[in-house]
Amino acid sequence: MDNDTDASETGTDADDSDVTAPAPALNSVWTRPQRRPKEQLTRERIVAEAVALLDEEGIEALSMRTLGQRLGAGATSLYRHVASKDELIELVTDEVYGELDVPEITDPASWRLALHVVAHSLREVGLRHMWLMNVLGQVGLNYLGPNVVAVTQRSLAVLTTAGFDVHEAARAMSTVSSYVIGITSAEAGWLSALRRQGMTEQEWYRSVGPQMAAAAGDAGLAEVYLDELKKDPDESRMTNFAYGLDLILDSLQVRLTAKLVADEKAQAAGSQ
Repeated sequence: MDNDTDASETGTDADDSDVTAPAPALNSVWTRPQRRPKEQLTRERIVAEAVALLDEEGIEALSMRTLGQRLGAGATSLYRHVASKDELIELVTDEVYGELDVPEITDPASWRLALHVVAHSLREVGLRHMWLMNVLGQVGLNYLGPNVVAVTQRSLAVLTTAGFDVHEAARAMSTVSSYVIGITSAEAGWLSALRRQGMTEQEWYRSVGPQMAAAAGDAGLAEVYLDELKKDPDESRMTNFAYGLDLILDSLQVRLTAKLVADEKAQAAGSQ
């Protein structure tokens, strides 16, 4: 018997010094192939139940074990479809992003109205799913879900149609989104706290509002507080939201107008 074993017989190369290790795959649910379901439990059913759990009980209640119990399945069955809680958060985030309204525009002058629709839609989704704003940071850079990608593309299209270049459009949309996420997080946190206490906003203001106004008297804000107590809390929060949004859009309008004027002058100079 020949003692020299051929490398092809062992499945190894005689010299593996030139072999390059494959690059690690991006750790995201969207880059991992979905298993073909062998039972009634599917990724879609898991995500739908997870959204329901989050809406009912909040992010603190979300665990693979709890979700499995609601589905009548063990955690092992869930892990065949979703590898981790982090992946599950990616999936539920993308699911509710599918509820966002992003208009398509052809008239550049309608960009501002379209962004109003996008911003108000994001706020409404955030208040309907009050856990959403708290988990957006956990999604991190893995904005690979089909709904998130579609919303991003359509939102940027609104701004590029208006006349922004794609880089400023991305920065502008990020600014608008950050504002909406920030203020809606505060609203959702406030409403969640009231819900845990079993109170409505109206009940809370009737109970605590007069004390707040009295305490603010030294700062000269008593009249402001008392006026706020006369308003519907929902309308008051909406007014505050719209005010901040308009400040951002006013600034974008100034920048856009200056850009369009500069582009027009440059075009005129080039044609001479």
